[in-house]
Amino acid sequence: MNNDFFLIGIDGGGSGTRVVLGDARGRELAQAVGAPSGLGLGVERAWEAITAGCADAFASVGATLDWSRCVLGCGLAGVNNRDWLSAFRARAPALAGLAIESDAYTTLLGAHGGAQGVIVALGTGSVAAALGADGECRIVSGYGFPSGDEASGAWLGVRAIVHAQHALDGRGPNDDLAQALLAHTGAHDRDGLVVWLCEANQTAYARLAPIVIAHRTHPFAARLLGEAGTEVGKMIAALDPSASLPIALCGGLGAPLREYVPQIYQARLREPLADSAHGGLRLAQREAARLTG
Repeated sequence: MNNDFFLIGIDGGGSGTRVVLGDARGRELAQAVGAPSGLGLGVERAWEAITAGCADAFASVGATLDWSRCVLGCGLAGVNNRDWLSAFRARAPALAGLAIESDAYTTLLGAHGGAQGVIVALGTGSVAAALGADGECRIVSGYGFPSGDEASGAWLGVRAIVHAQHALDGRGPNDDLAQALLAHTGAHDRDGLVVWLCEANQTAYARLAPIVIAHRTHPFAARLLGEAGTEVGKMIAALDPSASLPIALCGGLGAPLREYVPQIYQARLREPLADSAHGGLRLAQREAARLTG
């Protein structure tokens, strides 16, 4: 590829956007972070976040963002919704190249360096994927908020806030966990919490997950985290019935939930080699090679 071009890896989720800027050969030049760009939060918002993150990455190396010189490899939450994906492509700037995959796929590329393996990505949402010997990517979970994304931050948050609701009603104890949850929402009574609940989206619920983890010894939180670990185990079993592939837990909740993954999987757990944004950079490299033939 022409050395005047830049390769950019994008990891776009419901909690934030990570950008890795590389030169034409894929050598990393800079990183940046930005606002959420998961497609479920809106396509226009996604491009705004990606643009801002890319501009910051270029600025950090004393350069100016010029889309016409950029090949993007995007791993985005929500691309399994065909309408959202189509709208995202339609709003793309005039790029030199654009490759879009699910964030599960770019997480796989980053975590195992393009080799076979399983990933369970645990962030605002969740998804699990495996890359087999045939190079095919299989995905489970990742159906999205509010009905899916088991063991994710939003999944934990939706369930955790019930403890605060019970405390307000006198159906449960007004203990440290309930008070911490209510303090986060800013609610002091039933009406205040209803206002918060009516406005909350997946990102808002996911921000309750660190409170659950901080109170991991609380019986309610411990039970919830145990259920999350069980759900992770189900994802692994569905993707790797041979029980032979290495497993990487990725995303912000990967490390905190590791101890809750069933014991039968613990020996196969590996640290990810790189993150989804670096997987996106690999994707951009492939797209650049395809364009130049």
